[in-house]
Amino acid sequence: MAETTGSLRPTRQRTAVAGLLAEVEGFHSAQELHDLLGKRGEQVGLATVYRTLQLLAEAGEVDVMRTEDGEAVYRRCSESHHHHLVCRDCGATIEVEAAAIERWTRTIADRHGFTEVAHTLEIFGVCAACRG
Repeated sequence: MAETTGSLRPTRQRTAVAGLLAEVEGFHSAQELHDLLGKRGEQVGLATVYRTLQLLAEAGEVDVMRTEDGEAVYRRCSESHHHHLVCRDCGATIEVEAAAIERWTRTIADRHGFTEVAHTLEIFGVCAACRG
């Protein structure tokens, strides 16, 4: 972890947060991760969880998504740029790559003279399992 995050010292607490993210599926809030760590007997302060998640996000090691309520949720991310389909009911999340969105983003940015453009896209709906 220290090699990829630069200034992120691999303390026991930070290692516990990163390790938990590698094991859990889907997106989780800092509070949920803090609770899971506590259930494992890990003593990690909530402020440390938040700071570690922020550093991991800045290093590109975790995806950060805002829920419809505005809460930040996190998960270990894949290696490539992607977007998310998110179920409003169960929270199931699917990574999607969308070449058309990437082309559209470049076109709009060029049209308006923008450079160094970044973007995120989350599409919320109801998954097939919850619809059934």
